[in-house]
Amino acid sequence: MRRSAEVAVVGAGAAGLVAARELLREGHAVAVFEKSGRVGGTWAYDPRADADPLGRDPGAPGAVHGSLYASLRTNLPRELMGFSGFPLAGRVFADDPRTFPGHREVLAFLDAFAVDSGVAAHVRLRAEVLRVRPLGRGQGQHWAVAWRGEDGEVVEEAFDAVVVCSGHCSVPLLPKIRGINKWRGKQMHSHNYRTPEPFQDQSVVVVGLGASGIDIAREISHVAKEVHIAARYSEDRLGKIELYHNAWMHGEIECIQDDGQVRFAEGSSVSADTILYCTGYRYHFPFLDLDGFTIDDNRVGPLYKHVFPPKYAPNLSFVGLPYKSIIFSSLELESKWVAAVLSGRAKLPSKEGMMADVEEDYQRMEDAGKPKRHTHTLWPRWVEYLNWLADQVGEPHLEPRRCEMYEKALKCIWSLDEGYRDRWEEESIGSGSP
Repeated sequence: MRRSAEVAVVGAGAAGLVAARELLREGHAVAVFEKSGRVGGTWAYDPRADADPLGRDPGAPGAVHGSLYASLRTNLPRELMGFSGFPLAGRVFADDPRTFPGHREVLAFLDAFAVDSGVAAHVRLRAEVLRVRPLGRGQGQHWAVAWRGEDGEVVEEAFDAVVVCSGHCSVPLLPKIRGINKWRGKQMHSHNYRTPEPFQDQSVVVVGLGASGIDIAREISHVAKEVHIAARYSEDRLGKIELYHNAWMHGEIECIQDDGQVRFAEGSSVSADTILYCTGYRYHFPFLDLDGFTIDDNRVGPLYKHVFPPKYAPNLSFVGLPYKSIIFSSLELESKWVAAVLSGRAKLPSKEGMMADVEEDYQRMEDAGKPKRHTHTLWPRWVEYLNWLADQVGEPHLEPRRCEMYEKALKCIWSLDEGYRDRWEEESIGSGSP
């Protein structure tokens, strides 16, 4: 017989919305807490930026949650961006039919999904979760959720379970750079980047070669005097970037020299006006009041399969921590698993079994020389993870063509080619494959 739980979902972005849908489908009662005034999470564009360009204090008055830049488009085609039963492909939600739509189209899609799924009626807007703690003997059978509403009143409610879906693209992760105290120019994290105009005629060092770093470096190159990209794993492409008229690839920043120049690992150095960090984000759960649960070098843990902390499973879970995957598919499968475990339709190993699996995974990473900060990076084993989740809830494995589509998109991103999004369909037709 299936169990029905009263579940608090923290966050109404893509993760929180699909988690709530799957919980409702499984017969659970759901309350979704959203700090802002709308659903959509990180897809809700905010033109404002933090007073501190580096965004070092996410708890500061007026701190900005959003990290979108004005021109952002998806880096995966819309066919990989939807949910089962509610695709993004084949429909237009905000007058943007492009294969790789802009952020407004994705936000409109999430708005429509919230209504269509019935989740919108369960969302409490402007409800900031302040504290989540286990009740009783601390093993997580029941949970207290303290939250503050728009009127400033703090209320505490009891739930059977809590699903944390608060995202991880709002608190900047900043690298340590030797000699940064000698730097006299500007510094900014991409969390606060919105448009390229402030970099007009500047020499800019962009740190990081992820999808947003590539996008931003490319966009800035149209107005800047010079763009210098500093990145790990760039040895095979050092020097002038042929696709751009004023951009160069370097190794990591080695230090800031005594004369204030930026020195790179390969030995070159440049004078620059701004260092722009496109170095990703750190996991941040200030509302969790737990024993034996840590964030160490951006490793959240211990977590069984990135979702369940063994000590508090199954009544505490996380949806949306892993990255470098077909994210919307990952969110949905994790959500289905959480909902099924809470109802008793799916089973978890014992706490000891889950911890053994976590420790085995950590050892595998250490043996491979993979740093802790990459714990939640799924690539290159992302297909294995998604298919494992599918097995837990009786869903089919990923279609090979979707896997191929994702890998093709990754190659296009890393090629630094500005036009891959708009040539995607043309090339797919020409090659006869997605």
